[in-house]
Amino acid sequence: MVRLKHKLSEPPPAPERGVKAATFRLLLETAMTMIQQDGHVPSIAEVAARAKVSRATTYRYFPSRSALVTAVVDSSLGPVRAFASNEPDGRARIHELFVQTFPRFTEFEPQMRAAAQLALEQWALERAGLLEEEPYRRGHRVRILEHALEPLARTLPPATRDRLHRALSVVYGIEPYMVLKDIWGVPDREVEKIALWMADALIDAAQRARIAARQLRRVAPQRPIRHRGRARALGQ
Repeated sequence: MVRLKHKLSEPPPAPERGVKAATFRLLLETAMTMIQQDGHVPSIAEVAARAKVSRATTYRYFPSRSALVTAVVDSSLGPVRAFASNEPDGRARIHELFVQTFPRFTEFEPQMRAAAQLALEQWALERAGLLEEEPYRRGHRVRILEHALEPLARTLPPATRDRLHRALSVVYGIEPYMVLKDIWGVPDREVEKIALWMADALIDAAQRARIAARQLRRVAPQRPIRHRGRARALGQ
């Protein structure tokens, strides 16, 4: 089981029925629309005003921007977080994950960018000792990738497995969009192709490391085994 530096942010529980459920959906949909239009996570007061819901009620559902953006991302990427595969081939399962989920990253790109923006803003405030709200902690991709990596993980040394897991977490998510679209002007479909190409390159590197480690063990000189009785007799 992978251990992370921080406990991940989890979405607030959504009421199942009635007026409370309708109010929750209204606030969540309002926040998603505001992010789509304005490009950043709004304050709770701004969501309340746009949805025409009292601040007190809105804060009961979403006590902080972190809680709000966690719910937004969970709503956007719910099917991604539920990814499950029985594919026995490790590389094929990684391909399956990327092919199934990157189109959803594209669809909800504004929401994912806003979440990353909030995390960066709060990191700077926390570092300066000025953060006054619950921090938004990202990292659900770690569990998703852990499942996708299961077939490969069984064939790799622990250090190589962990390095591959961490490397893929850089490639899988909103970050490739931010670099490839903002700097290179690459279209969405090409972002997906490049991300998958990078994933393949990382898997290839892990496989080469596994083979090199195996070969190194084969050629490593064996230390002579000394028998205590024999050594004692020779000493006499």
